[in-house]
Amino acid sequence: MNPKKLQKLKKKIRHQPLSQRKTAYIDRMTDYYHQFGDYPAVKILISNILLADRMLAAGDLPQQLPLLQLPDDIQDQIYRKLAQQYPTGDAQGDKLWNSLTDALPELDHDLRSFRDYLENHYGMWAYTSAPFVSDLAKFVGDRAILEVMAGNGYISKGLRAAHKTVYATDSQTWTKENETGRHPLTSIEPLSALDAWNTYHDQVGVVVMSWSPDGLPLDWELLQAIRQSDNDVDFVVLGEPHGATGSNEFWDHAELLENKDTRNLNRHYTPIDLIKDHVYLVK
Repeated sequence: MNPKKLQKLKKKIRHQPLSQRKTAYIDRMTDYYHQFGDYPAVKILISNILLADRMLAAGDLPQQLPLLQLPDDIQDQIYRKLAQQYPTGDAQGDKLWNSLTDALPELDHDLRSFRDYLENHYGMWAYTSAPFVSDLAKFVGDRAILEVMAGNGYISKGLRAAHKTVYATDSQTWTKENETGRHPLTSIEPLSALDAWNTYHDQVGVVVMSWSPDGLPLDWELLQAIRQSDNDVDFVVLGEPHGATGSNEFWDHAELLENKDTRNLNRHYTPIDLIKDHVYLVK
């Protein structure tokens, strides 16, 4: 290819919205979909990933996902299926067996890596489905919401679509190193969590914090500020205690409520991989 044409093509791709760029990950998942087309337990997992990607690429919140994990007996399922189609020792059957079982470790890895794909391609850390945001909107009711650490604004966009008053904020420091942060879905004010609270604390009834950065005490600083305030707010936190999100100080001192509200908020917020994040009401 002519060097000038190649440079022009690269520039065009670089400035395309991330949702329009072809990715090796989705190519692989599409190949798996066809390769495992005769195995419903596998096909449905892949179908969910491909559908979620299409919805996100269209600018919509995705559907709820199942746990993206291969069945423990998947090799037995493959063996039984092939045994029904081919006699023992059949060369074609043996070839298919080798092809399918050899692909399982890579498929298992790719299923577990969907969150990495979402982070790198869409800037979505907490898997934010439309059913979950609907549950959150019901919990909020008529109150205004402050979202801190909003990232690309998936939660705020969903709440605004539900006609809620939302102050979406994020320090946006991470966007200097991650290109996905340059493609927000809704307007986001460049404020740190603490600055956002100091600015809007007397205007909101709910604070939402999703996936506070691992190991940084920003969440603990915010919790202390909320506790010191006279404002009565519900603090909704999405994360994994002492795991992939937040600081040890926060999780050590947070009072995690368990009640009807938290059960409702977690109806459609379920684990998709080995990370066991959850929706909490924190005091």
